[in-house]
Amino acid sequence: MSSYTELLKTRGVARIIAAQLTARFPFGMLSLAFLLHIEHTYESYGVAGLVLAALSIGQAIAGPLTSRLMGVWGMRPVILITMIICASAISVIALVPLGIAADMAVAFVAGLTMPPIQPAVRTIYPKMVNSKQLTPLFSLDASAQEIIWVLGPVITTFVSVQIGTVWGILLAVAFLVGGGIWFLTSPELGRVRIPRSKRKLGAVLKKPPVLLSTIVGFLLVATCAAIEAGVVSAFGEGGAEAGIVLAIFAVGSLVGGLSLGHRPIGPWALARRMAIVFVGTAVAAASLNIWWLSIVLFIAGVGIAPALAVMFSIVSASVRFSDTAEAYGWVGTGQLIGAAVGSALAGFLIDGIGPSGAFLVAAGLAFFGFLVPLFGKRFHPDLRGRDASPLPDTEPVTVVG
Repeated sequence: MSSYTELLKTRGVARIIAAQLTARFPFGMLSLAFLLHIEHTYESYGVAGLVLAALSIGQAIAGPLTSRLMGVWGMRPVILITMIICASAISVIALVPLGIAADMAVAFVAGLTMPPIQPAVRTIYPKMVNSKQLTPLFSLDASAQEIIWVLGPVITTFVSVQIGTVWGILLAVAFLVGGGIWFLTSPELGRVRIPRSKRKLGAVLKKPPVLLSTIVGFLLVATCAAIEAGVVSAFGEGGAEAGIVLAIFAVGSLVGGLSLGHRPIGPWALARRMAIVFVGTAVAAASLNIWWLSIVLFIAGVGIAPALAVMFSIVSASVRFSDTAEAYGWVGTGQLIGAAVGSALAGFLIDGIGPSGAFLVAAGLAFFGFLVPLFGKRFHPDLRGRDASPLPDTEPVTVVG
């Protein structure tokens, strides 16, 4: 724990973590907020699914594109422009009745202009701490982001049900703008400039660790999405039990991140952490009892933040600094697609055989999430005793003191 205390005392680390978490909070709110609002408006989950699909497609396309633009225009201009457009598009869906096709088009724009906060902060981290602190910082960040995925849906459901679905969406906009401004005004954004990449868009995926992290990230987040759908289905949207189980699931991730995050990353690191996720998930369908699910999902959660930290670290250590933002953009795109696919597959199985179907889907996804790094071990860098910072570019990187 002393390594994390040291980290938080490092200049700017606590501030930048808090600012980026606030700016990214809508990521844990918008899907559910849109689902509740569109279903309420059109009385159709099918239509809500179409709007969410448009949002997800936009986000998936945007990941590497807006991340790469930060190397051309700078982080602040790209984040500011996308934040304004995205907030406007989301507000339009909440306030203006447009019709199904127009709602889908606006949702696509909202997804396409989702501010690239995560790639930006992952790119900044290596310039804020020394090489020994980088992997623990990635782990701390991955652990802290559980706040987004636990509190986001809970707050959205409460506001949407108790006050109104319009206010559920507008609250997400408030976090987007407020957190975005906080992040934009952080001095760290002015101290680091991302060099313009000389490679073609997508070339970074030729780096095996980037592709490995993108695929495993897809499977890991798809697993989590299926678990969330299964828990909500088992206990009902308004049941306190669902919130309790999901909170314990997140606490498991937090505990895992803090306890395993400082450990050296060898070639088996990602497979071992995904094995923990699989073991906990594989037995979840045996019973829908709250105590059983709380225990096994806590175990599954222990592997989540450490697995994410490994992915962030091996990507960082495998690409040039000018390519880091785009690389994290691709990893983020994989995770976004995973969230959509995991929810959709779980939904089909829930309709077919009940809540246990979602946990069967999650177990299958987690199993593949374990197999991919197991058989892809030769593509996994050995970072034991090695610097996890990005490779230097051939031209000097501007760092303003």
